[in-house]
Amino acid sequence: MKIEADAEGGKIAFRATGPLSRVAAPVIRKINETFAGEKPISSGPDRIIFSTWIPPAPSPAFDRMVSSQVAALTRRRIPDQASIGIVRACPNDCLHCSAPSRRGDVLSSEDILRVIGEALDLGSYMISFDGGEPMLRHDLPTLVAGVDERAIAASFSSGFGLTEERGRDLKRAGLYAVRVSIDSPHPEEHDRFRGREGAFSDALVGIRNALEAGLMVDLFMVASPMNIDDLEDAYSLAAELSVQELSLYEIVAVGRWSSHADEVLTGADVERLRRFHLEKNRRPEGPRVSAFPYLLGPEMFGCFAGRRWLHVDASGDVLPCAYMPTPFGNVRDRSLRDIWRDMGRDRWLRRRPRGCMMKDEEFRRAHPGIFDLDK
Repeated sequence: MKIEADAEGGKIAFRATGPLSRVAAPVIRKINETFAGEKPISSGPDRIIFSTWIPPAPSPAFDRMVSSQVAALTRRRIPDQASIGIVRACPNDCLHCSAPSRRGDVLSSEDILRVIGEALDLGSYMISFDGGEPMLRHDLPTLVAGVDERAIAASFSSGFGLTEERGRDLKRAGLYAVRVSIDSPHPEEHDRFRGREGAFSDALVGIRNALEAGLMVDLFMVASPMNIDDLEDAYSLAAELSVQELSLYEIVAVGRWSSHADEVLTGADVERLRRFHLEKNRRPEGPRVSAFPYLLGPEMFGCFAGRRWLHVDASGDVLPCAYMPTPFGNVRDRSLRDIWRDMGRDRWLRRRPRGCMMKDEEFRRAHPGIFDLDK
């Protein structure tokens, strides 16, 4: 099967050709319906970039993304996205840190490169580097270069350590995008949440250095009751900085935030994010918006944790996602393939999720101990 893309009038339409095109038809239809009402980051006759979360089209990685969508229809599990915690050190002391005190030796370069290869063999089309602060890992460019054409590579960062030189090195290594996180578009509030004066300034410097190096930048904000009223200001900041995308994730009651189960997004907040996502993406100007509480909701693509996403933490434990501290094995002891297989046998992960499982009261009652692991 071959996937072809057309861009006309700023809109994208995909079509499949080849013997398996009929199997892919429902997936292609859903992708086209989703893309029809939204703007891409860039489009041209030879290359279309819809999002920092989606491989460019055409590319082998994009074809793998479509194949994973077809697999999802037949309930065949593929870890579309694999994130890897490559460092525990961090200059910040965030109020909502999901992993403030995880223990164990940090994975070596050799271990991480092996995990990357195993994830690619399982079908992953995006490999993300997470932390701590990934920019503190001196071999990050080497790790990025370990992601071949089958996938795109992205890295999270607070901006700390994202120097001009580091930006150029990452671009040469093949990094697709860097996700610079903010908690508020207002410097004082961001610094308060990060527990460090100057954190906001570091984010802006890192963004400018990444853009100067030719990297795509995603301004990544964890949406919470504390910043849900700052959406317009966050978008204005993203536009002012000329980043390609503003991604909005959802705060999860885990780690340091585990005692704040009542301070998470409500259904009305998620609806607000949905409207914000659709409104901004109908406009031809400005950055693209990806509001994940909407995109990963039951009406859209559903929760990816343990079904289409896996996370390897810095010590090698494999989790369904970075916010779900239920390890299924360690990559130092077992292959990623075997751990992924066992994860799929879990009775909770076999069910179709109603939404984020960390907000599922039944799941939380059944796992009372996991929310205390990272305090």
